[in-house]
Amino acid sequence: MVPDLLPDGEQKKWPNGSLKFYEVLKDCVCAPKRQATHLMKFSEITDEFKKMTFGNFTLEGKPEAIQKAHQCAVDYYKSFDHIKDQRCNSISLLGQPGAGKTHLLTALANNLIMKKQISVLYFPFVEGFNDLKDDFNLLEEKLTKMKRVGILFIDDLFKGRKDPTDFQIEQMFAVINYRYLNHKPIMISSEKTVDELCDIDEALGTRIYQMSKNYTVVIKGDRKLLNHRLVGVEE
Repeated sequence: MVPDLLPDGEQKKWPNGSLKFYEVLKDCVCAPKRQATHLMKFSEITDEFKKMTFGNFTLEGKPEAIQKAHQCAVDYYKSFDHIKDQRCNSISLLGQPGAGKTHLLTALANNLIMKKQISVLYFPFVEGFNDLKDDFNLLEEKLTKMKRVGILFIDDLFKGRKDPTDFQIEQMFAVINYRYLNHKPIMISSEKTVDELCDIDEALGTRIYQMSKNYTVVIKGDRKLLNHRLVGVEE
């Protein structure tokens, strides 16, 4: 309650002589935090991945390609509010395994959830399809969530020793095409390059490229320089 004042600073009064006040509604500072906590639970990001930040991603001594990927993720976060409804509103980090693509995109997801209260759903390609294969009752529910969530984060798209199955390609196309048509952002990590994604399915690959072409980095080169898991491994 705030006093209702006259221009001279004297408080206004009702006809019965009681002092006038007016109500001021303020947003609760804890509301965004509660919403972010709820969105983090919904995201299916693991406790271990919740610890991943831009700050704990090691850049010192890393090759230019990894530096570029880090900057791309940071730039995407800064630009998100402006680009989120545009055709090119997504991000893809592609190429060399072990280069930190998942760390950077998870850090990005964590920031979008906690600081902007954006809903993100994490879908690890291999584990995700194993779960769906084991329980087809979950399939329609899961695919609906993947289509409608604020941002869909697909990790390690088309990873595996074998070629992806027709089922995997069909479901990925259904999800990404829905998001493409409705201008809903995606975040993609994959060991495949843009050309290799198009070789698997051209319609799918070209949609991913159109959605993320302004925020795509392909990491290629000497794996012992690019794969942080091999640091310290002797020849």
